[in-house]
Amino acid sequence: MRFSASTPENYEKYFVPAIAAPMAEDLMDAASIRPGERVLDVACGTGVVTRLAAERVGSKGQVAGLDVNPAMLAVARSLTQTETPIDWYETSADAMPLADDGFDVVLCQMGLQFMSNKRQALAEMRRVVRPGGRMVLNVPGPTPAFFSDFAQALARHIDPNAARFVDVVFSLHDAEELRSLMTAAGFEDVKIAKLKKTLRLPPPHEFVWQYAHSTPLRELVSAASDVQHDALTDEVAQRWQDAVADGVLTLDVDMTTVMGWA
Repeated sequence: MRFSASTPENYEKYFVPAIAAPMAEDLMDAASIRPGERVLDVACGTGVVTRLAAERVGSKGQVAGLDVNPAMLAVARSLTQTETPIDWYETSADAMPLADDGFDVVLCQMGLQFMSNKRQALAEMRRVVRPGGRMVLNVPGPTPAFFSDFAQALARHIDPNAARFVDVVFSLHDAEELRSLMTAAGFEDVKIAKLKKTLRLPPPHEFVWQYAHSTPLRELVSAASDVQHDALTDEVAQRWQDAVADGVLTLDVDMTTVMGWA
């Protein structure tokens, strides 16, 4: 498969419907967002969680999305068609240009593991939550066997650095580590829930390239030769043929959802 669109456009086209949107629905249910609330979505990407939050708070609520990647935010802005206006902020999570106590709820979907200073980012999220407000985040892991195979194949056929990205994606899932991070940031009554999420994905020979071109892996895989491309495709398709039925790859991912109160 060849991809001419930008990484954020591919992310919205492929990653969001296959992975981010199903996870977002679970996150919204866990957060129990109510009409009229003020919600901040941190590491919002192209805004799938942000838009769902806007639908739930309605016209009397307030919603903001925050991301460090301007290209992701450009796609998010282009897709906004909710009755609730959304404010978009291009900034890192560990230095938010936002007032104290400005939100009832802060959300973060599959983003904390990528933040270099997790403690400071969570401290900032705590700062902008009003007293009695809540923070809800989710993270995937440990690494599903499919992605372990994918990482090994990437390292073997493309570049050893490619496998490191997959490792980071699933690097933060230990309950005690998450509880410690949340408590250190000042959140109280921290609740942690684990859920196995079943995803229905395109067949492996399509999914691996859709995923790669929707993530920071794109820079590495775009330089792959046809021989490397075919070798990676063949290995992943062969390893996961038993998980494919009627053209659909079924993948189970363990998700951890964390809630803390300000």
